[in-house]
Amino acid sequence: MLGIVSFLGFTILVAIIAYLSTRKTNEKSSDGYFLGGRSLTAGVIAGSLLLTNLSTEQIVGLNGDAYRDGILVMAWETLAAIAMVICAIFLLPRYLKGGISTIPTYLERRFDTTTKALTSGLFLSGYAIVLLPIVLYSGSLAISGMFDLPGKLGISEWASIWVCVWSIGIIGGIYAIFGGLKAVAVSDSINAIGLLLGGLLIPVFGLLAISDDNSILGGISKLTTEHPEKFNAIGSESSSIPFATIFTGMVLVQLFYWGTNQQIIQRALGAKNLVEGQKGLMLAAFFKILGPIIVVLPGIIAFHMFDGQLERGDQAYPKLVAEVLPPAFVGFFAAVLFGAILSSFNSALNSCVTLFGIDIYKQYINKEAPENQIVAKGKQFGIGLAIFSMVLAPFLYYASSGLFGYLQQVNGAYSIPILSVIVIGFLTKRVPPLAAKTGIIFAFVVYVTYIIMSRGLGIEWLPHMLHMQAITFVLTIALMLIIGKLRPRATDYVQKYTNEVDITSWKYVKPVGIVITLVVISTYIIFR
Repeated sequence: MLGIVSFLGFTILVAIIAYLSTRKTNEKSSDGYFLGGRSLTAGVIAGSLLLTNLSTEQIVGLNGDAYRDGILVMAWETLAAIAMVICAIFLLPRYLKGGISTIPTYLERRFDTTTKALTSGLFLSGYAIVLLPIVLYSGSLAISGMFDLPGKLGISEWASIWVCVWSIGIIGGIYAIFGGLKAVAVSDSINAIGLLLGGLLIPVFGLLAISDDNSILGGISKLTTEHPEKFNAIGSESSSIPFATIFTGMVLVQLFYWGTNQQIIQRALGAKNLVEGQKGLMLAAFFKILGPIIVVLPGIIAFHMFDGQLERGDQAYPKLVAEVLPPAFVGFFAAVLFGAILSSFNSALNSCVTLFGIDIYKQYINKEAPENQIVAKGKQFGIGLAIFSMVLAPFLYYASSGLFGYLQQVNGAYSIPILSVIVIGFLTKRVPPLAAKTGIIFAFVVYVTYIIMSRGLGIEWLPHMLHMQAITFVLTIALMLIIGKLRPRATDYVQKYTNEVDITSWKYVKPVGIVITLVVISTYIIFR
């Protein structure tokens, strides 16, 4: 009973604070609804960034990888900090200078409307078909398994997943569709605090459980003494993240996700000024360095606790939670986990609403539509997309294995084309729209062919997915540069300053960025 009360209490508290924080925001305007009125501060941006990223596919999936491969999978977390530093120093100033609401809007100005349509289509299809259903399903699977909902509710696991999917989907949809970005960001920030506290409980209780003297240091000592191989950050070619991939595809994955992914960068685009945006990114980068404590260490603890005998790595985190979490904390942890799942879902959904309203409806359906109509049509699209995702997600029950790895592989189908064209857009002035459109199509076809060959046909001699993403990126960049050489623009592209926000840079952004980068590098020196 106490668990249910604490779960409902924390969840309702978040909703009330989010509502009170958004009452004065004009959400009938595009900036008000899609970008929170460009009023987000550093703390809100950092919290929203962290919780948008961290959900069950991350917590369960990465701990599952750590169960198998050890600390080397921390690359997904720690290297993100460097990507955020690059975004804060180089990318965000350019985005805010142009006053853009979406990444495709920048590409329209740099190239043309067809480039914008292609990138918007890639974002929407990736979110709708892959990200949203997987977030709903993985979250529902975790909640159902960790807290034995089938047993408590007297229903089958299949029915329990349906209940969780629709609960998460409906509540997340209300935040994202009817509350706009500010409601999403504020609720994310509160949940981020809960997630940091709740997420730390699991490794703490886990270390206490395995130690001989009932201490955290005793637990760490036991792990490092009995399983030293789990604390090698370099790994081998057979590991899930071969060390060489850190310098190839991993760099690209992180740059795309933290610098150009609409779902993520939309929080920074809503900053009240460049200083707040840069502070928010740096604060999030600092906490990202600490991420392995929540998403890697529990997997190693589970390996020791269960003697490496679990059938699947993805079972590690749920079983560890069930084993070490005291009953008094169950309700709070369930609320925190529910909030993390909710965040990833409603953030992606809000980005879809933004992309459709601004890049599709305004551009191709009704160019003369007033702002309140654009917002209204975006909401209608969001409702339909949420229902589609909630219907599709439970059926992953019959086809799911390695969801985290699958998500990372499939994401390359849209991340590499979009990142390639953005890099060319920023670093060149004469590459024409033809090169951008050709590059997007080329990268998509090449990478999808790779997915079909590796997953569909089971061809084993193909390169690791991260290496393949790097190969596709290099080939696409080369193709666009060749087209730019043969058929360049008549004049240089010059980005105009729209005066939407103050773009005076934070004076400490580079020193802080250097410190964060050195800390990340030091982790690989320590765990080599």
